[in-house]
Parts: sequence; structure tokens; C-alpha cells
Amino acid sequence: MSDGPLIVQSDKTILLEVGHEAATAARHAIAAFAELERAPEHVHTYRITPLGLWNARAAGLDAEQVLDTLLTYSRFPVPHALLVDIEEVMSRYGRLRLEKDPVHGLVMRTTDFPVLEEVSRAKKIGPLLGPRIDPLTVVVHSSQRGTLKQLLLRAGWPAEDLAGYVDGTPHPIALTASEPGSGTGWSLRPYQNLAVENFWAGGSGVVVLPCGAGKTLVGAAAMAVSGTTTLILVTNTVSARQWKDELLRRTTLTEAEIGEYSGAVKEVRPVTIATYQVLAMRRGGLYPHLELLNGNDWGLIIYDEVHLLPAPIFRMTADLQARRRLGLTATLVREDGREGEVFSLIGPKRYDAPWKDIEAQGYIAPADCVEVRVDLPQDERMAYAMADDADKYRLCSTSDTKSAVVETLVARHAGEQLLVIGQYIDQLDDLAARLDAPLITGATSVKERQRLFGEFRAGTLHTLVVSKVANFSIDLPEASVAIQVSGSFGSRQEEAQRLGRLMRPKSDGRTARFYTLVARDTIDADFAAKRQRFLAEQGYAYRILDAADIGELQE
Repeated sequence: MSDGPLIVQSDKTILLEVGHEAATAARHAIAAFAELERAPEHVHTYRITPLGLWNARAAGLDAEQVLDTLLTYSRFPVPHALLVDIEEVMSRYGRLRLEKDPVHGLVMRTTDFPVLEEVSRAKKIGPLLGPRIDPLTVVVHSSQRGTLKQLLLRAGWPAEDLAGYVDGTPHPIALTASEPGSGTGWSLRPYQNLAVENFWAGGSGVVVLPCGAGKTLVGAAAMAVSGTTTLILVTNTVSARQWKDELLRRTTLTEAEIGEYSGAVKEVRPVTIATYQVLAMRRGGLYPHLELLNGNDWGLIIYDEVHLLPAPIFRMTADLQARRRLGLTATLVREDGREGEVFSLIGPKRYDAPWKDIEAQGYIAPADCVEVRVDLPQDERMAYAMADDADKYRLCSTSDTKSAVVETLVARHAGEQLLVIGQYIDQLDDLAARLDAPLITGATSVKERQRLFGEFRAGTLHTLVVSKVANFSIDLPEASVAIQVSGSFGSRQEEAQRLGRLMRPKSDGRTARFYTLVARDTIDADFAAKRQRFLAEQGYAYRILDAADIGELQE
């Protein structure tokens, strides 16, 4: 028995003692294959899942390394049955391999004859397969490559896709050595280089980097290595234009080579940046824009904020398995549980940088997370107690008590670049009026959003009130304070993205401040605890403060 920070249990949970001197090292080691479930003050609970183990296996970890991590950091003997189970689950990845055969085209090979027999006889998988070439090899209909991988993952036999990719239409793209007009030199950071190398070695997959750590540059570097026509899928039009601006600054691409494919513009060029919304637009049961973009000979497809992929884009991606695919995100968490779809259709996780590691290198800002708890007044408590379950969260998260706290915090941070973020438009309307600050929602035109974001970046506008449209892909490097008044229930990825709005390093080295206002003794507090799980996994601790004690905050 050792004095390690972990307690590994037979139900596949791992308990991490947060205050242990080796807790940080242990957290980083187990994050490669285990998911955080609960993160109270002293003991965090992780769970080992098949998908986590298969992601680790695809990233190059073998069972021996996973077992060694558990044995090294565990305080008590690790249950033998769990060790055996981990080894067997990880051994399932790669027993089926998709490969290209010079005679038969796409084939599936196995190192384990009974496994091939099992999946071949499965009701949904069998029709996707062609004739048996030999006992260990079967022909696969090339159009079913993506669908087959989805079904095999669900059956518990994730296939390793070694079938390769079409080259796509060549198009020269190179990174520049300096920004146009400024003469300022730049180069990829070490972790960005490693992310590109890992992605390219695997052919397709996901790169996970903190907000503000330069995911766009990883995409640009992958494009330069590819040297082909590229389709970039993004969350909204503002994001599309930010991608275009960054590519013009960092690569040899010109305006004429980059097209926008959005609700307002329909340009198809060697590098085309399209929004998820327009591709998922449906008319008469068809997706006309999917067909248009699917008809081009792309050599690389980049999925920005890949954790947000809507169902129609998953369906399109199933047909694009011969194209190289790069997913970019700050968190692979999906609240709908479809992480397996990302794994099978985009590819496994190829690179994942812990937020605190990037912070320690000075590439993202340190952050102070504070949960400010407010009490509902008596009349609101009674309204909450008597409300239907469907209305309770809205009632407690939009309490007037929060508005007074927001005003206090905004005054405390006067002169700093500050965001007030929320879920409910009427609450945000009221706050914008109280603070005499502009409001950005889904109804705000792209032109107006760009104007306001531009003024905020320039420092002529210090406070913005924003809805969830600002959760993703918005580059506001000098934002240093965010006040979250309400959110999308228990969404972990939204919490990470909102903190991410502050993570760009500040010119004066300031610490970012992230305040979350929570109504005590309500479902608001339950959702807040769920929202914080991903960030707790990354090493961020929330200080809890009563609204009456805001004056005690240290600058």
C-alpha cells in the first residue's frame, strides 16, 4: 500500500484526493483515459469508459501504460478484475481494420476470426459487407465506410481506419513568416506543431486545445501540410469572417482564394468557409447545400467547434470518410452523449493539451473562478416553490437579486473589458439597460455584431452584454472579466467556452476573472455544479462567495 492520491474501485470509478501533493500529476495522467463525473472540494470522481480507453489507444497509449498509471498513483491495491477488464477493452480497438486492397478496394481485415464472424452476422452490419476474400478479410462497400465505423463502435468493436484518403484537388498553401503590413515575425508554438504532427500521422481526428490557444493556427498549418482545396465548417458568420481574416494574415492565401458559404453569401472557392446552419438547412426533405459541398474534391475538411456538430453534418461526414478530417475544439464534451459519433466519423482524439499546462507556458491567461451565491427574496422563493418543474430554472436564474450583484461587480471592475453573459433575452435586455451597455443576441445583424466586437477590441467600448451567440469562436483578446448570470442548464461545454472568452493572454499579464451568479437552494445551484465539471478536470477551482461579501474580493 502506498500514499498515492488515487483510490481505484472495481465499479470503474477513480477517486482523486485534490489536496494530495501528487494530485496534479495524477489528474493529468488519468485524464487521457478517464472522464470527470463529480468535482466537490476535496475528492473528485472519475469514471473509466470504453470510449475513453479507445481514444487513449488510438492516441498511442497501450493497456500497459494505463495500468501502470493506476498502479503508480493508487493508494490501495487496484482490483485485479478491473485491470483485466481495461486490458480486454483496449484490446478490442484495432482487431478490425479498414484497409485498401489493390484488387478489391476497401476491405475489412481482422486478427481474430470469431470477431469478424460476429460482426458479419449482425443484422445492421452484414448488409454493408461484400464477399469474403479469405477467412480474415471481407470486402466493404466503399460508400458505407462511415456508417460501418459507427455501427462497429456501437457493437463494441471500434475499427482502426487505415484505408487512407484521396488527395483532393491540389492547391498551394503556405504559412507566412510575418504578418502583412506589420513585419512582426511569428511561428507556430511547440504544442501547435505537435498537434499538427499527431493529426497528420493519424490522417484524421480531433485536436483539443484551450480557448485562446490558437486552434485556428493549427487548422492553417494542417492546410499548409495538405496543400489541397479545403472546406472549413464553422458555427456562425462572424466566426467565418474571423477565420478568413486569420488565414489572410497567417498564410499565402489571397481574398480571391477564400470563399464564404453562409446565409448571406454562397461562394465556393479553393478554400471555402461554410456555416453549420446553412449546410443543415432543409428544403422538401433534402439538404441542398450538403449536396453542393459534397460534390467538390476537397483534400481536407476542418470542423471548428467539432463538439457542436448537428445531426445532418454527422450524416454528411459519414459519406466523407475518404477525405482527411480535422476536428478542433476546446472540449469534446457533448451533452447529447454523441461523443462516439465524433470518434467514429471525424476520428479519435489525436492531441489534447491540458489547460493548466498551456497556462504555465504563458500562452493563455490565468483565471480566477468565483461562484457568487445569492438568496432569493421571499416572494421569489414562494414563486419558485410553487412553479412547475419546467419553469423553475428560468425563475431562479433570472432573479432580480442577480441584477444588483452584476451592477456591483461591473462598478468594481470599471475600465476593464467586461462581458455579461446569459441565457434569457429578457434578463439580458434589463441588464443592458441598467448598465447602459449594448446587447448582442441572435437577432443582432452580423454587421452590427462585428462593429460592436471591433469597438470592444479597440477599447472604446468596455462592457458588452451577450447571449449564447457569443459562446463560440469569438475572438476578444482583451476581455478580462466575465459575469455569467444564467446558462444552458448543466452544460459543461458552455461553461468551458464562456471561460474561454477570457483566456487570451493580457498585454499586462492580468489574471482573468470569471464570475458565476447562482441562486442558493435552487436547481440553479445543481446545474452550476454540473457545468463546472469539465473545468474542474482541467484544474480550475471555483471559490464560493456570498453576494454580501463581494467587497472582500482581492484584486
